[in-house]
Amino acid sequence: MAPASSSLHRRAVAAAVIGNALEWYDFTVFGFLTVVIAQLFFPAANDYSSLLLTTATFGVAFVMRPVGGIVLGLYADRAGRKAALSLVIALMTLGILLLAIAPPYSAIGIGAPLMIVLGRLLQGFSAGGEFGSSTALLIEAAPFSRRGFYGSWQMSSQAAALLLGALVGALVTRGLSPEALKSWGWRVPFILGLIIGPIGFYIRRHLADSEVFLLAKKTARRATLGELFRNHSRDVLCGLGAVVALTVTIYVLISYLPTFAVKQLKLPYGQSFYAVIVGNLLLTVLSPLTGAWSDRIGRKGLSLWSLAITLVIIYPLFAWLAAEPSVSKLILVQALLSITLSGYYGPFGALIAELFPANVRSIGLSLAYNVAVMIFGGFGPFIVTWLIKTTGSPLAPTYYVMAGLALSLVAVACMPGKRHADLDAQRKPA
Repeated sequence: MAPASSSLHRRAVAAAVIGNALEWYDFTVFGFLTVVIAQLFFPAANDYSSLLLTTATFGVAFVMRPVGGIVLGLYADRAGRKAALSLVIALMTLGILLLAIAPPYSAIGIGAPLMIVLGRLLQGFSAGGEFGSSTALLIEAAPFSRRGFYGSWQMSSQAAALLLGALVGALVTRGLSPEALKSWGWRVPFILGLIIGPIGFYIRRHLADSEVFLLAKKTARRATLGELFRNHSRDVLCGLGAVVALTVTIYVLISYLPTFAVKQLKLPYGQSFYAVIVGNLLLTVLSPLTGAWSDRIGRKGLSLWSLAITLVIIYPLFAWLAAEPSVSKLILVQALLSITLSGYYGPFGALIAELFPANVRSIGLSLAYNVAVMIFGGFGPFIVTWLIKTTGSPLAPTYYVMAGLALSLVAVACMPGKRHADLDAQRKPA
């Protein structure tokens, strides 16, 4: 491999990882600080109303994601990955800045919650363009025989960012007094995020677009939604279906797990958090390994086996856990599921990126990913809570996850079965 080519590959990985880290880190810390933000920015007649308003503010970011995915995805397919990713991280950093500097309601009144909402809207819009653009960059910059490995850094960085955000949120909320947390401590995680933003912008501004994209820009049709749906509607549906398993496992088995452990299993919150640490550590480490493995044995088969095994074992594992709950059992269940899911997380980036040619790759990825995240991720906690109340069973969250896994099994099974289909090469002029 030539030194210049090797340098391009390393910069592409760094550019993708740092943006993903910022996006998921911010979403995680906002969730951990919901109670404090509710008190400071959304005062209401009672705590429940205040918390509800803050939760709704968290949700507006999910609604904005498909909008950002369409706008920024089209921009990435027309102007280039470098331009889009630079804009994405600039908007993301601006959103974090608004959260970090916003005065409380007691200082400026209605302007305070408006700043928080605007910050969340910017974050949701920018996050909508992150996955499609960064995944396209990773796949197109990678050596063709290592697309699975390079694409795996998409999910590995997400798991690492979830872990980092949870650790910082936990340290701040547990390490400071309630008075200090409410006065200034809640801003610390957002200020740390502001440090990441300029570094990521610098790295992305000094990227070069790949030869694959530049060739597609010259020879292929201009990216439009009409072009995408006219020629790739099945690919969009397959991609959307494939994202469902990813979404339900992240938002239920990882993000919702501490709440489930406390509310349903009556386990201590602080100790149950160890399961989240173990799960994210395993996904961070194993995803690149399984991504590289998919380059050798094929992505579709590995993904199907991973989904099928997880679908078969999840209910028995949670039934065993619910029968006699303990922190050690919770950690073991999380570890086993993270191991089986790593076989899906690792190949995932390359698996769905190879559905689309370079001229519509970013918009195709962005649309499929963000619609699934909005529906199955944004409403995930609500659906799980409703299922528990309706069924009266602490195992209800597994029903939701199992349904998502089954849907993704069907979607992946319907994907083209080419083991290493060089879709971009197939579209090069003779």
